[in-house]
Amino acid sequence: MEKVYGFTHYSFFTEMSELASRHNSFDLSLGLADFDIDPRLKGFLKEAAEQNTHNYEPLAGNPLLIQNVINFNLERKNSIKLKENEVTITPCATFTLYTALKCILNPGDEVIVIQPSYYTYSPSIVLNNGVPVYYDLDTDFSINPEKLQHCISDRTKAIIINSPQNPTGKMWTENDWNIVYGLIKDRDIYLISEEIYDTYCYDGTEHYSSFMHPELRKLTFCIFSFGKMFHSTGWKVSYLLADPDLTAKFRCHQQYISYSANAPCQYAIARYLEVFDPSENRILMQKKRDLFNELIQDTPLVAERIAEGAVFQVVNFRDVSKTMTDVEFSKWLTVEKKVSCLPLSAFYDSKQNSDYIRFSFAKKDELIIDALEHLRKNL
Repeated sequence: MEKVYGFTHYSFFTEMSELASRHNSFDLSLGLADFDIDPRLKGFLKEAAEQNTHNYEPLAGNPLLIQNVINFNLERKNSIKLKENEVTITPCATFTLYTALKCILNPGDEVIVIQPSYYTYSPSIVLNNGVPVYYDLDTDFSINPEKLQHCISDRTKAIIINSPQNPTGKMWTENDWNIVYGLIKDRDIYLISEEIYDTYCYDGTEHYSSFMHPELRKLTFCIFSFGKMFHSTGWKVSYLLADPDLTAKFRCHQQYISYSANAPCQYAIARYLEVFDPSENRILMQKKRDLFNELIQDTPLVAERIAEGAVFQVVNFRDVSKTMTDVEFSKWLTVEKKVSCLPLSAFYDSKQNSDYIRFSFAKKDELIIDALEHLRKNL
C-alpha cells in the first residue's frame, strides 16, 4: 500500500485546482505561470514552422540546440564546461527522471527520496520496480548528514534531489553536494538531480549545480527544463546532463520510449537561447516573490523562511487554525476564503499533515495583490 500512496497525488493536485475554479477563488495553488512568454520566443516558433523542422530530430536532439545549451552553461557565472556527448534533449523533466531510473534500477533496488518533493518521484521509482525510501528534511529544510546516512543501505541505488526545491524554495550549496558525495563516494549509488528552477535563484545567489562537482558529475543524471525557464511548459522540451557513459545508457532507453522531443520547439528554443538573458527572468520573479512576502505580513500567515529560489513560498498557518490538518486548511482557504494553495503534506509520501501550505508567486502582480489583499481583509 505504501508504494501506491504517491499515485493519489496527481488527482489531489487536480482536485485543488478544480476547487479553485469552481469557487472562483484567487488561484495561487499551482506553479503554472499565468503571464505570456517572450514575444521573441513566439517569433522563433513561427520561424520554425517555415523551416524543415517537422520530422524527427536526432535521438540526442537538435544539433544547434545542443550547441547552444553548451554555450549557455559555459557563459553562466557558475559555468559548466560540457561536451556534446554529455547533453541530451528530452520531452520533459518527468520523462527524463523516469528514464534515468530505468537505466539504473533492478527490481528491489532502493531510491532515497528527499522530502518534501514533487509528487512524480515515488511513482517513477515504483513503476521501475524500485522501492522508495523517504528522508524528511528538518524544519529548516537543511540536510542532516547522520540522518541521511541512516537511509542508505546495501540496496540503495540512487538519491533524488531537487534544487532549487519545489515546494520549499531551498537551494543546495556546494557544501550540501560535498556532504552527499561523502556519503556515496565508496558505494554504487547514483544521483538524480532535478534542477528545473535553476534560473530562479534570488538575492544575488547563483545556482550551484551538482554537475559542477567534479566527482558527483560522474554519478549524476542532471535534469533541466526549458518549460520552467521560459514558462512554456506546454512545449515539452527539457534536457539532461550526464557523463558520456550514463548518457549512452540513457539514450539506449530513450530510443524505445520517445526517441526525440518536439522538433519545431527544439529549433525555436535553440534560436532563443542565443538572445536569452536569464537575469531578466530572475529579476522578474524575485520582484514577485518580494511582493508576495511583503503583503503576506499583513495576514496571520507566517513565512518563516523566504524562498531562496524556485517560484513557491511556504507559509505556516497555525496562527489561524490549531486543529485543522493542512489538507483541511487548504480546502477551507480555497472555498471559504477564496484563495487557493496546496498543503505541504501533498509533497510527502511519509506523512499526511504539517503546519504549512504552499503558494505560487509565478503569477501576474494583480493576482498576487488581489489575493493577499483579500486574505488581509477576510482571514
